[in-house]
Amino acid sequence: MLNIEQPQDYKISFHHLGFRPFFLLGGLFAVIAMLVWLVQYHFNLLMPRINSLPAVFWHGHEMIFGYGMAVIAGFLLTAVRNWTNIQTLHGWPLMLLALLWLLARIAPFTGLGLVDAMSLMLLFDMLFNTLLCIAILHPIMKAKQWAQLGIWLKLVLLSFANLLFYFGMFGQVSGGMEMGLYAGLYLIISLILLMGRRVIPFFIEKGVDDQVTLSNYPWLDVASVVLVLAFITVQVFTPYFTWATLLAFSLCLLLGLRMVGWYTAGIWQKPLLWIIYLAYGGIVLGFGLTALANFGFINPKLAIHAFGLGGVGLMTLGMMARVALGHTGRNVFDPPPVLRWIFLLAILGLLARVGLPLLVPAAYNLWIGATQVLWILAFGLFSWVYAPMLVKPRVDGRYG
Repeated sequence: MLNIEQPQDYKISFHHLGFRPFFLLGGLFAVIAMLVWLVQYHFNLLMPRINSLPAVFWHGHEMIFGYGMAVIAGFLLTAVRNWTNIQTLHGWPLMLLALLWLLARIAPFTGLGLVDAMSLMLLFDMLFNTLLCIAILHPIMKAKQWAQLGIWLKLVLLSFANLLFYFGMFGQVSGGMEMGLYAGLYLIISLILLMGRRVIPFFIEKGVDDQVTLSNYPWLDVASVVLVLAFITVQVFTPYFTWATLLAFSLCLLLGLRMVGWYTAGIWQKPLLWIIYLAYGGIVLGFGLTALANFGFINPKLAIHAFGLGGVGLMTLGMMARVALGHTGRNVFDPPPVLRWIFLLAILGLLARVGLPLLVPAAYNLWIGATQVLWILAFGLFSWVYAPMLVKPRVDGRYG
């Protein structure tokens, strides 16, 4: 049992465990950041201070290192507590970490000068990244769970990818912004693949109504880890696109094989199962489209958004929905019916951004606008439904 103080009289639990502030902030920020991007993309009315950073780079950075890192922080601070049986950040230290994340998101909009605003963004963002890495490492080291260091290392690499982006922004590394964004996106995908191998088959076997045993292949586990690391290195940091294409195509086939082994018809009765299964499919699609894009057959942005909207967007939405239910004392096998509509909106956004441009490329801007609206609706509805759960105490009276 965790030796955690259980206060007798409290009404707000926002500061109790990492998933609470970071899932709520991440969900709300997903809406606000996409609204800003919608206004900028279609009307060129972005706030002047953001113009100090090219809008398309701001959008990419905030989706990856803003929204993405918020969900990762909330998930890992909660999961590591369960793995190690050691309390992770809570109380005012957790609030301080969340504040640093928030200040980094606000900094570009401040009225300070160009260099000052961007320097503040760098300062707050790297403080957040550094303290998060320390907060995750401490319980792992204390519990001597060395097997978890692989996950922590990916978090460290994400921090370096973020730093590379800032080096590029300040002109210290040529192409640093592009390399930082691509590295950050692919590292989040690699983290999802690593965590997904742990939880997706477990969730499916425990969650479907019928008893099933899914197929897993140890050789595939090893091969996928090696190939993903090789893909990130070659795709982001070298000009050898032929090799990157072969790696992407191989990953598409191998991860597709894994999906076949994980399939059971019972998932379609459980929204919290089919959403993470389809999210994994978004990653498979992303690698397939990357191979095609490297050959010049399609727009590379379609592959990027298959990863971003499919792999990251759907997976984080599904995992936030499940983790928040379980860790607020609610029944994950009886989720709110509205989740079906939230997930459907997000899936339609993926189809609008990746599928429709392939079918009707002439209406490209229309599809982007539709995607933005669908994303805003999905995450807006998620935030509205889940905000009370994330702020209020657990329904079973426990601390968490």
